[in-house]
Amino acid sequence: MSIFKRKLPKNENSTAYRIQMAKTLDGRAIKYCTERKDDVDLVIGRAGSLTIRDGEFLVFSSGDIVMRAKIEDLKASELLSLEGVILTAPDLEHGCAERTIIAYYTYYRK
Repeated sequence: MSIFKRKLPKNENSTAYRIQMAKTLDGRAIKYCTERKDDVDLVIGRAGSLTIRDGEFLVFSSGDIVMRAKIEDLKASELLSLEGVILTAPDLEHGCAERTIIAYYTYYRK
């Protein structure tokens, strides 16, 4: 379901918005994911899912955890095409470095 059809809090920086957005993305299957570095998108994994576990948002891809972040720190916004999502947060798996991951869904959900 698109974020435009779900009632989200208006303030994108609020914890309530971030929790609701994470719940919206929870369980989505992904085709592949890329990482944005220096305005270049590099493919870092294929096939996986987006999930919530113990108050953290995880991106699984290629059999590994590609990104793990606290939901309160996660900035998420769907692509205008609704074919994926841009995730930005300090990554707990990689020394809390701020990363931007783009996950592309396996299918489009109306």
